[in-house]
Amino acid sequence: MANLSLTLHKKWFDRIAAGRKTHEFREAKPYWAKRLDGRQYSEIHFRNGYSKDAPFMRVEFLGCRLRGCLYVIKLGRVLEVRR
Repeated sequence: MANLSLTLHKKWFDRIAAGRKTHEFREAKPYWAKRLDGRQYSEIHFRNGYSKDAPFMRVEFLGCRLRGCLYVIKLGRVLEVRR
């Protein structure tokens, strides 16, 4: 199964890594609709920045739903964190 790759600011990356943030949000726009509507992923790969050695984290993907004008992505266990 495929992996969903997302980039985050440090504040949100750290909160997910610590287990304090259990949902990620994206605006309901065509770009995200194409990536999220009707798709299933095994994991989410988060990066804190775009550099080659940016902090990286793997998290379980537990589903996604459209709520109003936002996609709500439910996060599972943090599987790996590389800083």
